[in-house]
Amino acid sequence: MESFPHQQILLVEDEERIADLLKNYLESVGFEVHSETRGAEALKFAATHRPDLVILDLQLPDIHGYDVCKELRKQYHSWTLPILMLTGMDAPMDQLRGYAHGADAYMTKPFEPPDLLPTIALLLGKTDQQ
Repeated sequence: MESFPHQQILLVEDEERIADLLKNYLESVGFEVHSETRGAEALKFAATHRPDLVILDLQLPDIHGYDVCKELRKQYHSWTLPILMLTGMDAPMDQLRGYAHGADAYMTKPFEPPDLLPTIALLLGKTDQQ
């Protein structure tokens, strides 16, 4: 299994069960994971801690994930902060809207945590050869 030491993920997910599942899994493969349940808090954290990757739900209690993504793109250039949208919104239009707001990848729920690793590795520029 690939390891990701010292790389920090900002997980923005308001469903506690999903956030705990993802956090535990990602930490088990070597990531440092910081979790937020609200978009405003996630934006504050990103501005001061500069994570390596953001996993972003869309349906948050305060700010829609599309708007969080758009704000993150104002703070970072697209090549410096990969954003993976992970959401239950699975219509093709939702996915197109996600990419239009700055997402680098879009995955839908339900999912199995190991299914995220290839996408995360790709977004972080890691391959099996590295």
